[in-house]
Amino acid sequence: MSPDPVTVHGMSSSGNCHKVRLLLEQLGRPYAWVEVDSAHGDTRTPAYLAKNPNGKVPMLERADGSILVESNAILCWLAEGSPYLPADAWQRAQALSWLFFEQYSHEPYVAVARFIRGWTPLDSPRRAELPRLQERGEQALAVMEKHLEHAAWFTGPAYGVADIALFAYTHCAEDGGFDLSACPRITDWLVRVRATPGFVPMPGVSDEVAARLAASRS
Repeated sequence: MSPDPVTVHGMSSSGNCHKVRLLLEQLGRPYAWVEVDSAHGDTRTPAYLAKNPNGKVPMLERADGSILVESNAILCWLAEGSPYLPADAWQRAQALSWLFFEQYSHEPYVAVARFIRGWTPLDSPRRAELPRLQERGEQALAVMEKHLEHAAWFTGPAYGVADIALFAYTHCAEDGGFDLSACPRITDWLVRVRATPGFVPMPGVSDEVAARLAASRS
């Protein structure tokens, strides 16, 4: 019997949301997507906050109305019983360690640098944060590059949830000012991820955001 469909409330250009879409597509699981523009306050409405008081995306909603939030928790729930989440306890713990790394040591720097460069005005005082964010983000990328010296994937011997989580913001790290040409093993890993069955790319950003990103690069 096929799994029940779920509804995902997400912002398509968000890496955290794209993680969920990518896994759903690769699982072939039915889902509905509700576009939520968190950059313009859609997650702060009374209706949204009633379901997710933390006011963030993504948010997964089951047919019975039950809610699951936090992108990596959603990945683990969706992947349960599939090849994307290791069944072996030790391998699963290794995958989880990369999920925690992504949320504590990678996303707060790589993703936030991308957000500041693309979603804030060019004269925003937040741009003063970029040097520190890029320094810390480069440290996270160096950890990934080191791991890939002796492994093809982050989830374990095969592709899975940790690779999906880390792909989300690594593949667009250049939007945040990071030079991936200095990370050849990461670059090769990104190619491998894109070649996995059912892969779908993250939708492009709006023209407004694209213009800011272009100006940030100049």
